[in-house]
Amino acid sequence: MAEQKPGAFEQKVAELESIVKQLEKGDVELDRAVELFKRGKTLAAECEELLKGAQAQIDRAMEQTPAPQEPADSEEIPF
Repeated sequence: MAEQKPGAFEQKVAELESIVKQLEKGDVELDRAVELFKRGKTLAAECEELLKGAQAQIDRAMEQTPAPQEPADSEEIPF
């Protein structure tokens, strides 16, 4: 996956929300509605890929974080 500029996800979501609002109004001509729908599908797929990439980064970070160590003597007070 190519590197995205900061805020790319948010921009895509904002555009997708705008498309949804236009389509929900119901006053868009058929050809334009089809065009908007196709763009919306593309944006949704791109957002999903960005989310998958972010989840993969989180998963890798969690794997690299060492688990907390239990004290040898569980009754010992750590002062």
